[in-house]
Amino acid sequence: MIDHWCMRYHLIVYVPLADAQTIRGILANNGVGKIGNYDSCSFSARGIGRFRALKGADPYIGKIGTVEEVEEERIEAVVPDDVDMTKLLREIRKAHPYEQPAIHILPMADEDTIS
Repeated sequence: MIDHWCMRYHLIVYVPLADAQTIRGILANNGVGKIGNYDSCSFSARGIGRFRALKGADPYIGKIGTVEEVEEERIEAVVPDDVDMTKLLREIRKAHPYEQPAIHILPMADEDTIS
């Protein structure tokens, strides 16, 4: 049973390995990853991202019409309810090297919101 609700989000960003620390810094500087008496909390996993740029794209990596594979880092973090999501997303997109970054924002409940 949920006894109170504060909107938190689970943010996931995929980024080339070389840019991961920059994105983690942006998250931390915007209050993302604050859990209790800790801040800058995140989880990362490495993997291979795949994509094909279509006509009209301006790919950071690769060529139009060719499937590319890139070593990427998946960065996950909790976004507290007091974070300005518009500002956060603007800063991520500005720093992210991809023309169209893969960013996922999921509403979440955690053990603090369930009694």
